[in-house]
Amino acid sequence: MATAVKQEEPNSPHPDGAENVVVRFAGDSGDGMQLTGGQFTLSTALAGNDLATFPDFPAEIRAPQGTLFGVSAFQINFGSRAIETAGDQPDVLIAMNPAALKTNVQAVRAGGLVIADEGEFGKRNLDKAHYETNPLEDGSLAKWQLLKLNISQLTLDAVKPFGLGNKEALRCKNMWTLGLALWMFERDREPIIQWLKSKFAKLPDIAEANIAALNAGHAYGETAEISGDGLGGGHITPHKVDRAPADAGTYRTVTGAESLSLGLVAGAQLAGLPMFFGGYPITPASAILHHLSRLKEFGVTTFQAEDEIAAICAAIGASYAGLLGITSSSGPGIALKGEAMGLAIMTELPLVIVNSQRGGPSTGLPTKTEQSDLYQAVYGRNGDAPMPVIAARSPEDAFYCAIEAVRIAVQYMTPVMLLTDGYIANAAEPWKIPDVDTLERFPVSFMTEKPDDGPLLPYSRDENLKRPWIKPGTQGLMHRIGGIEKGVDTGHIEYGPANHQTMTEIRRDKILGVADSIGDQDLAYGKAGAKLAVVGWGSTYGPIHQAVARAGAAGEDVAHVHIRNIWPLPKNLGELLKSFDRIIVPEMNTGQLKTILRDQYLVDAKPVNKVSGQPFTIAEIAAVIEENLS
Repeated sequence: MATAVKQEEPNSPHPDGAENVVVRFAGDSGDGMQLTGGQFTLSTALAGNDLATFPDFPAEIRAPQGTLFGVSAFQINFGSRAIETAGDQPDVLIAMNPAALKTNVQAVRAGGLVIADEGEFGKRNLDKAHYETNPLEDGSLAKWQLLKLNISQLTLDAVKPFGLGNKEALRCKNMWTLGLALWMFERDREPIIQWLKSKFAKLPDIAEANIAALNAGHAYGETAEISGDGLGGGHITPHKVDRAPADAGTYRTVTGAESLSLGLVAGAQLAGLPMFFGGYPITPASAILHHLSRLKEFGVTTFQAEDEIAAICAAIGASYAGLLGITSSSGPGIALKGEAMGLAIMTELPLVIVNSQRGGPSTGLPTKTEQSDLYQAVYGRNGDAPMPVIAARSPEDAFYCAIEAVRIAVQYMTPVMLLTDGYIANAAEPWKIPDVDTLERFPVSFMTEKPDDGPLLPYSRDENLKRPWIKPGTQGLMHRIGGIEKGVDTGHIEYGPANHQTMTEIRRDKILGVADSIGDQDLAYGKAGAKLAVVGWGSTYGPIHQAVARAGAAGEDVAHVHIRNIWPLPKNLGELLKSFDRIIVPEMNTGQLKTILRDQYLVDAKPVNKVSGQPFTIAEIAAVIEENLS
């Protein structure tokens, strides 16, 4: 984590020449690319740049070394202007072996810089990457600047005084690489040095070896005559990216999982409730359990259950007992939780269910991103079982979406599903830490006494159709609860057809009534009545917003609508959508939001689908906009 204070200064447009740079670190899954990228992100945040990251790693715990499917990459886009995506094309690729080069080099822009560890380009590694000849020697990389460095040997030389074995010494080469990257962009090494000393406090020799490697990489940039070969080659010099304009305040880097965890804690505090989190490890949702387990001082109890069903049932039990029940998973685990979600809907207890979506179906693509659980979130339970659904659009937005999910859950006595995805969960961006006094409280009240004017009615309703919340053991308020259909008002077991009709409609109308408290749908860009509206949800926000803004700057009549409340939909959304001539809906699925919009509003929404496990690029959205406006 990096934290920095931004002083007040006049708001101004981005300076002339505002720029951004995209850097991708790629290597074997044991080369420490995620750690390298994370520490480079820390230095970038402290330098005052805006940023967005994209960690991209294999599903295998440890794929065979040097293979194409074992490549781990970390991309960061940083600059002196607002950054909303991790970047379309890297300007710099640092490839630690042939497999990393092969799987990533085609993404690099023409004329970009490729730095390769030539010490790893021996025949065995070339064969594993299916290279017939050495790409560093055969001219196949001519359209890029190529910088060949024997990073492996340079690292061994740097850490030789510490007496490490060859294998242990080579583990320091990611720090050598990081040192070179810090030199390239004029970054301070001291925060990284302090982090290494803290991380390896019990292994001082390892700490000093990594620090020596970091300093050696930086010194190499300072002292060597570095020049690139190929198109645009020339002497490579350090490059400083100016600070990005930002409002005054305290900022920290935050991933979506961290932000969401903090938002859940904030929501519980705003409701005045202790929190119980029941979870089961699954990629990419496990990070939420990890973060919440460190926040016990805020009244958070974390429970790692034996399976997904036990996790959600424990959370429901906690809500029954008067706590805020939370559970999380990814698509396969959400499927297992389905029956218990129905129980929470029937018992009408507050519960927040976080779904960090990944590629599917089944095990699918565990470490890749997708938005294919929308049908599951809105419809995926037996019976008519409506549930509010909220989708976060960015790591920062996840904080506020988590608070909103808690608010809806307690104010309407209902489970709520909060959707993120693998990209949001793992990506990082600067986040302005809010003043907690500005966050609106929504304190919970429990029924504590039996009404004076009649019998106890645990399923009576207020203006929101919410039933009272009664803690078990409250004197005189014993009541029946469970999954069998409840009698209107009384909550007694009731199988009658008229009763089931009435209770089904009450549960439906209660959820539809959530739309009264969420506000109208706004426009992220443009105006109502535009020739083309690009409608999105979730993590597609960044590429859509950038593509639409660029089209608008070029004089095109285009608007961007981004939906946070997926169910119920905002009350004005139908009228807004019908004002546009054409509607396209980019999604990382085969058209799920598109289908919901067509169903609800009878609008001719056209799908733009991507299910590659990778997020949309700005260029992909821009091309579709151009096609639809031509």
